[in-house]
Amino acid sequence: MHTAKAFSTEPLGIVATDGSLNPSRLEKPAFLLNFPFSYSASVANNVWMEEIESEKREVDMRKAVKQFLEIYHFMAAESLVYILPAPASCALQDLVFTANLGIVLEHVPGKNSVVVSNYASEPRLRETAYGVSFFKSLGYEVHVAPHHFEGEAELKHLHDNIYVGGYGQRSAIEAYEWMERSFDMQVVKVEEVDPYLYHLDCSVFPITRETTLVCTELFSKAEVAEIEKHTNIIDVTAEEAYSGICNSVRLSNILLNSSHIHELKVGTEEYQQEVAKNRKLEDIAANMGFELGFFNLSEYHKSGALLSCMVMHLNRNSYEFTLL
Repeated sequence: MHTAKAFSTEPLGIVATDGSLNPSRLEKPAFLLNFPFSYSASVANNVWMEEIESEKREVDMRKAVKQFLEIYHFMAAESLVYILPAPASCALQDLVFTANLGIVLEHVPGKNSVVVSNYASEPRLRETAYGVSFFKSLGYEVHVAPHHFEGEAELKHLHDNIYVGGYGQRSAIEAYEWMERSFDMQVVKVEEVDPYLYHLDCSVFPITRETTLVCTELFSKAEVAEIEKHTNIIDVTAEEAYSGICNSVRLSNILLNSSHIHELKVGTEEYQQEVAKNRKLEDIAANMGFELGFFNLSEYHKSGALLSCMVMHLNRNSYEFTLL
C-alpha cells in the first residue's frame, strides 16, 4: 500500500574505472534481497515466533511472494536490487532476511570489503557459506567475523568510519573490537537487553548522515551520550520500536516501512499501536522532507521480521540524496 510516487529510469552511474566493478561502486543505491524460495517459519528461533502457535506460523507462499514482489518492484525502480541466488532445496528458512547476512563496510576505500556473518542462531548457520560464495563471485574482499555477528541488522553506519553496533544477544562485543582493529573504524557499542528487540535495527535507524532514530530508553545514559557525540537523536518510544518504526529503509528521499494495518481489527490494541507508529513516522518524514512508503509484509511477521530485515545495503548512496 505504498503511497510514494514513481521514479525515473535514469541509467545507473558507475564509479570504478579500473575494470573491477561491483554493485557497491555504482553511483545509484544498490541492495541485496533474496527471493523467498526457501522461506519458512517452521523453526521458532526468536521470542516473537515462540508466542505464535506452530500452525499459525505456516507461511502462505502465494501471499509471501506477492508481498516480496511489491517491495522488490518498488525498490528496483530507482536502485540496483541484486537477488541472492539460492535453490529452494537449501532449506534455509531465514535466508530471505539478507540484512543479517553481513555488511559492506562503507568507509573502506574502494567499497570492496564485506564482513559475512557468524550466526548464533542454529537454523542460520549454513547461510555463512552462501554469503561467502556470493560475495567472492562478485569480486569482493570477503571476511568472516571470528565472533558471533549478524550483519548490518546489528551494525548501523552513521558517517565516515563511525558505526553503532549492538551486542549481547545475537552478536558479540568482541566482533566489533575485531572490526575496529582490522578496518580502522570506530564502533559505538550498545548492549541489547530486550529479548523482543534482539537486533539493532529494531531500536536504531540512521535517517540521514546527521540524524538517527534511537529508542533511548533501551540503552544506558552512557551509551546514549556516546551515540550523541556522533549524531543527532530523534527519540522514539519502546512501543514504537516494538511496532517497527526503526525497521525502516531509506531509498533516496523515501522512507520505506512495513505496515499491515489493513489486516488489523479497528479498535484493538495492536491496531492503535500500528496507527501511532505510522503517524509518528509520517510526522518525522514531513518534518525532514521525506516521502513515505508503507508495505504489507504480514507473512514475514510470522518469523518476527519486518522490512529492514529483508534488505541488505550494498552501498549507502541513498544517503547522498539531497532533501528539499
